[in-house]
Amino acid sequence: MGDEPIKAPIAITQHWIQSFVVDLNLCPFAKREVTRNAIDFRVYEGSDQEGILHALRDAIVTLDDNLSIETSFLILPSALPNFRDFNDFQDVIQRLLELMNRVGIYQMVGFHPRYQFAGTAVDDAENYTNRSPYPMLHILRESSVDRAVETSADAVLICDQNVTTLNQLGAIELEARWRACFG
Repeated sequence: MGDEPIKAPIAITQHWIQSFVVDLNLCPFAKREVTRNAIDFRVYEGSDQEGILHALRDAIVTLDDNLSIETSFLILPSALPNFRDFNDFQDVIQRLLELMNRVGIYQMVGFHPRYQFAGTAVDDAENYTNRSPYPMLHILRESSVDRAVETSADAVLICDQNVTTLNQLGAIELEARWRACFG
């Protein structure tokens, strides 16, 4: 019973990664890591920013100590429900990377249920590129990102391809797909 609150956000996040990131090929490099089971999923159930930073630090240390783990998701089901607050928190996260001397080693990508790119309307389909079931932080090894970009001639086109794919599906289909992640 004790693990149930943590298992649900992880299972929902894994469903989202499969149905959006892998199935829609939003990140062509993700399928390999999903197949290899090389993704660390962790949940921080609190809502305080200090606790988030401690959980993030722990996730970074885990990546430091385990080269078999390629990437990590810190899922925040109770934290930063307001997208603007979440977006502002990215500056604090960057300072943590600086304090840990991990700038250039790790890269953070934020995902949020209300994610909205600058210059887009709230219901634009392209926002689903970074719209996740919960606020979450994706920690990537920068060396892996660099290697993926170097070995893929189309890497610079990924963002444009994602916008095209999502616009073709449309916001109504994407909203339905997103809601399906919750069961």
